[in-house]
Amino acid sequence: MWQRSPSDGKMAGETSESSGTSLLHDAAATASKPRHFLKDVIFHGKFQLLNCLTPEENTGCQHGLYFQDGERRVDYILTYHIKKPSSSRSNRQSSRFTDNAFTRSLRRGTARLGRTPPPQPRGDPEVASQDHSMDYHVDDKRLHREEFEGNLRDMGMELEKDEDTKTPGVGFVKIHAPWHVLCREAEFMKLKMPTKKVYEMKQSTGVGAKINTLVNKVTEPLYPNVEDNRTQNVKHLSYMFSREKQHLFDLSDRDSFFDSKTRASIVFEVLKRTKCTKAKYSMGFTSLLGSGVYTDAYPLHDGDLDGENVEPNDRKLLYEEWASYSVFYKYQPIGLVRKYFGEKIGLYFAWLGLYTQMLIPASLVGVIVFLYGCATVDDNIPSMEICHPKNNITMCPLCDRACSYWKLKEACGTARASHLFDNPATVFFSIFMALWAAMFMEHWKRRQMRLNYEWDLTGFEEEEEELKDHPRAEYELRVMQKSLKKEHKTQKNPTEIAEETTNKWKQTVQSAMAGLQLTEKEKLTCRDRLPAYMTNVVMMLLMIGVTFAIVFGVILYRISTKTALHMSNNPTTRSNVRLTVKTTAAIINLVVILILDEVYGAVARWLTVLEVPKTDKSFEERLIFKTFILKFVNAFTPIIYIAFFRGRLVGRPGSYLYVFESYRMEECAHGGCLMELCIQLSITMLGKQLIQNNLFEIGIPKLKKLIRYIKSKRRSFQEEEREKKLQRYETDHFLEPFAGLTPEYMEMIIQFGFVTLFVASFPLAPLFALLNNIIEIRLDAKKFVAELRRPVAARAKDIGIWYNLLRAVAKVAVIINAFVISFTSDFIPRLVYQYMYSPDGSMHDFVNHTLSYFNVSNFQDGKEPMDPQHQVEMCRYKDYREPPWSNTPYVISKEFWAVLAARLAFVIVFQNVVMLMSDIVDWLIPDIPKDISLQIHKEKILMVELFMKEEQGKIQFIDSMIPCGGKEKRNNHAPIARSRSIPHTHSHTHANNF
Repeated sequence: MWQRSPSDGKMAGETSESSGTSLLHDAAATASKPRHFLKDVIFHGKFQLLNCLTPEENTGCQHGLYFQDGERRVDYILTYHIKKPSSSRSNRQSSRFTDNAFTRSLRRGTARLGRTPPPQPRGDPEVASQDHSMDYHVDDKRLHREEFEGNLRDMGMELEKDEDTKTPGVGFVKIHAPWHVLCREAEFMKLKMPTKKVYEMKQSTGVGAKINTLVNKVTEPLYPNVEDNRTQNVKHLSYMFSREKQHLFDLSDRDSFFDSKTRASIVFEVLKRTKCTKAKYSMGFTSLLGSGVYTDAYPLHDGDLDGENVEPNDRKLLYEEWASYSVFYKYQPIGLVRKYFGEKIGLYFAWLGLYTQMLIPASLVGVIVFLYGCATVDDNIPSMEICHPKNNITMCPLCDRACSYWKLKEACGTARASHLFDNPATVFFSIFMALWAAMFMEHWKRRQMRLNYEWDLTGFEEEEEELKDHPRAEYELRVMQKSLKKEHKTQKNPTEIAEETTNKWKQTVQSAMAGLQLTEKEKLTCRDRLPAYMTNVVMMLLMIGVTFAIVFGVILYRISTKTALHMSNNPTTRSNVRLTVKTTAAIINLVVILILDEVYGAVARWLTVLEVPKTDKSFEERLIFKTFILKFVNAFTPIIYIAFFRGRLVGRPGSYLYVFESYRMEECAHGGCLMELCIQLSITMLGKQLIQNNLFEIGIPKLKKLIRYIKSKRRSFQEEEREKKLQRYETDHFLEPFAGLTPEYMEMIIQFGFVTLFVASFPLAPLFALLNNIIEIRLDAKKFVAELRRPVAARAKDIGIWYNLLRAVAKVAVIINAFVISFTSDFIPRLVYQYMYSPDGSMHDFVNHTLSYFNVSNFQDGKEPMDPQHQVEMCRYKDYREPPWSNTPYVISKEFWAVLAARLAFVIVFQNVVMLMSDIVDWLIPDIPKDISLQIHKEKILMVELFMKEEQGKIQFIDSMIPCGGKEKRNNHAPIARSRSIPHTHSHTHANNF
């Protein structure tokens, strides 16, 4: 159906490509022949060329956001390396305009016929040959660029080159997508665009509406000062863009109908589809970037952040209302973030914001639990018994030879500190955090569904299935190599060898074409990927083994350092041995974790590249899985060792367990390993957040930017002055390239593990996570707005594999907390003593009940203390064993088995009860909010009504155009006409049935 455009009255199928091409050609002709400039303007009426006089007169074409004509907006930038101009090659330097078609065809013909190398320059033959090969390689890249850019023009793109910039050695290709290309690609990509139809969103009534109104009034100061900072009462009905139905959309302002984010994503899709096919192998856009034909590719930011006479733009608004630390207490402008960066990045910040909000109640409860421990520490009977002055219990030495006997009251401080984290309230907090994790998951699903509705992503499933089948350039290259190798084996015979020697060019073209045809049928099988899979398995096991080895090395450090400090003559050093060893070992673990995190990230990417995944989605998921496994093991292996293994593989006095026959395995303090676990958790968590997440994110981008400045030979005293003269695309060139959201999500997933996995031993973890995330949101915002190049907008309706990882961590957290409460803390032994062995049902004499006796005469030779400070016959150690005077000395007692049975029973009961409660929470809270479900249903009905009204308008228009005499004939065939139109309506209704 032909529709007239509202702005110029042309048919929808018609375009202005010829006029745009003519203008570009005229600009090129004007630049190459200045004497014809006035003639073109005066006699031919080409007044657009007046905008191309000089960059200074046109204020740098609005600082590089537009072409030299000042009208066509720059949608995308490609950069490439250019050699410094010299006398011998100055005539080959390109200007800012595009080469004409004749020059391109001549160069392509020369490339096809085979270029003769230029004559060797006189002088040193070795230097001359190196220069010749370098020139030949540069010319090869130039021909690839010319072919690729010619193909882009064939696709309808408009290009403009700029090599005369303030950035030496870098050339820029500016790409503009005209209106007809935007319409065509928007239809191919099935972009949903707002129509003219506006409907009122149904508002809730009753008590809930009044509560919402009150909450909105209270939280009024927390909203950012942007236009779309809150829910509006009206919404545009959205429909997938179609050139045949342009009359449904408001095209009164074509320049703003497709925003800069959408324009850049459309150009990026065209770039991915465009290929160079004249070489032996077909080279796509990614291959051209990888081979150095182009060095970078990026869309432009909307404008500057600050300065004189800076025009208002979305980037500046985001910098002021989102990326500033002064607005840390406000909600994020998620709608504006999505508008500028796309749905995928918008979902990340929406998830991070919700996660941070949910940490507020978790932090409050954690602080209350910690304060409860502080308030009840003086009423804790076991710690009071340990700290009692009359306590004269002598403990066995903590190490061989160097350590002496010691009094239990020396552990008073450790026992009191352990009660802060080992009290009955921690059990309640563990259950609370398990339910908190379940509620967080359900709350995010509802929030995600609401965003899908507001961002018109409710019908995204089919589009996502189509997009994820697009193969990556590396995959296509491997398939091409496999196809050509197979063809070479099947067709190689003496006749073809003779033919190949006589006609090499024809054979090469035929092989490439045959390879292109085979690529559609060939694919990489598991057999092709078997070496990569084997390498993955071996390397993953090796990296995990490296982590275990480093943890084992830290264990040996603690054992040897403790022995060395006990031999010190300084009494202060001997009295602080435990604190010194724990703190330094935790810091060493932190440094190792930070270093291995960077190594494991690089190894995971390398292993994923070896697998050659077919699609970008598959590549990202495999990379995330490997990175998560390695970083999770790296971060939590030392903590898991302290929680579940330390102090349980020790043995007993007289029969200790040794490593390498000289290192006695370390044991926990009398208060248990929970205090040491808390120290390790706090140092690791705070260190990762302060150093890795914040310092690295601030410092590394600035350092890389400085390196790029140095490489471009920019003087420090000239930076400020030259920064003002740089075009927008030059300024963005010095920003850090966007590396994806994987590092951002990964650090938050690891933090989520610290918050949930060992929360029973560290109830302040949610508070530290909350304080970090308040800074993290603004830090990430500033990085995205000011430090990174603008990423290409990507559509997504959820956070993908990260949600599954969150659910897995939440499930594992229930099990780990059950084991921490049961085996690491003294919660279960206290309950068993109180209800089974205590004579009066109290905790009196609990400490004595947990200590066993050892006769010092049973020490092995050479293991007794060298200089005992106390002359004793019996010493005590923490374990459930028979005394030396019994019939079975030092054998595990029945109390041990009773406590073990209670511990295992608690794990089973706790795990099942908490998981059942989590499932109940999941079942009670619906995934889709009721009001959103009603609005989606209402949109479907409105869309059907819209198309029915359109069909009725068609019929009425046809009736009005047919003469009266012809109406009778038409009425006879009316059922046929209507039967043809109704299915058309149903087809659209079905297509929009999302």
